[in-house]
Amino acid sequence: MLHKYRFKNFFSFVSETEVSFLLNHQVPATDLVFESPGGARLSKVIAAIGPNASGKTNVLKPLAFLSWFVAHSFTASKPEDEIPIQPHFFSDNKDSEFEIEFENQGQHYRYSLIINPLRVVHESLHLKTSKFFSFIFRRDWSEQDSAYEIRQQKFGFAAGEAAKVRPNASLIATAAQYNVPCASALVGYFAKFYTNVNYSGRDHFKTSDVFEATEFFHGRPALRAQMSELLSRLDLGLSEVIIESHKFVERESGKSEEANIPLGVHRMGDQVQKLPFWYESSGTQAAFVLLEKILPALEHGGIVIIDEMEADLHPEMITSMLDLFIDRDHNPHNAQIIFTCHAHEVLNDLQKDQVLLIEKDPDGFSEAWRLGDMKGIRRDDNLYAKYRAGAYGAVPNL
Repeated sequence: MLHKYRFKNFFSFVSETEVSFLLNHQVPATDLVFESPGGARLSKVIAAIGPNASGKTNVLKPLAFLSWFVAHSFTASKPEDEIPIQPHFFSDNKDSEFEIEFENQGQHYRYSLIINPLRVVHESLHLKTSKFFSFIFRRDWSEQDSAYEIRQQKFGFAAGEAAKVRPNASLIATAAQYNVPCASALVGYFAKFYTNVNYSGRDHFKTSDVFEATEFFHGRPALRAQMSELLSRLDLGLSEVIIESHKFVERESGKSEEANIPLGVHRMGDQVQKLPFWYESSGTQAAFVLLEKILPALEHGGIVIIDEMEADLHPEMITSMLDLFIDRDHNPHNAQIIFTCHAHEVLNDLQKDQVLLIEKDPDGFSEAWRLGDMKGIRRDDNLYAKYRAGAYGAVPNL
């Protein structure tokens, strides 16, 4: 369960920026609000809103990067690879900074990272034991010694192996390869970040995404049934979605191969028509791909990070997707979602504390703030109308 994250000098953000799911007791209790095992009041949803090129995607990238770095940097990169990190191009400082607070398996952690494309400068993990945090490990790069100083307290990673950690890999990702229990549990947490964001931005919708989602749902009958039921509810012309295996013959080699194909089933009276999914609307295909990110998070718990939630979707579809997080039967583990969106009607479904506004100044520096932190915003305000009128800022300057 994600409490908050901070970052600094990362893409278009130079100053320290915080994104928080934490809510105080003045926020009314709704199905968008839940209490964590540690007693924190948290939001299930944050919508990031602002004009084009303001930095909305960049406010999601820290989560996507941390997920990759903590869970996969040891296995997904070679020793000579640079770290996929980008400080602001007008900054003299080459180091980017991150901090994230979260709960996992009943423990409240704080993870901190200072990093540049060449190496980790600082990495630490703390555990909240009372009102304060105690360190589990701390890793610092020494320019003088050209080596890392690593201190541990109940982390359990053999000192000799820890000393070999690569400059471009997380100590947690490295320790997980040696089956260190704490590291393995944390890798499991960060592996449950489901996103369509990568280093260069949103992973734009492609036909290959449909086939990837097909393989995902093919091996998971329960989630496939959920997906089919949801899509048939969202698309009035669709009765269900099925996946069938079909044989194809390659033109050049003449070899026969099998592939799983998604089919939309359409019914009219006693007539049934199966339509290959690439003939379905772009909105139906996009929802199919989006559910590959959302449904596993709802099933097991996790964080969903979606850029341009409205891409190819009708605004009513966005509301239906958010309803999945609100519904306790669909979301028994309190999965959370943060997304960017240009369909501002979503403001009608959210409270002011669940809206993050982003804008960029003329010099190219982005800033973000929570609508609920602005003075003079009433809980009964029409957020949609006032935002469109420019009362809150973060609107296009046309």
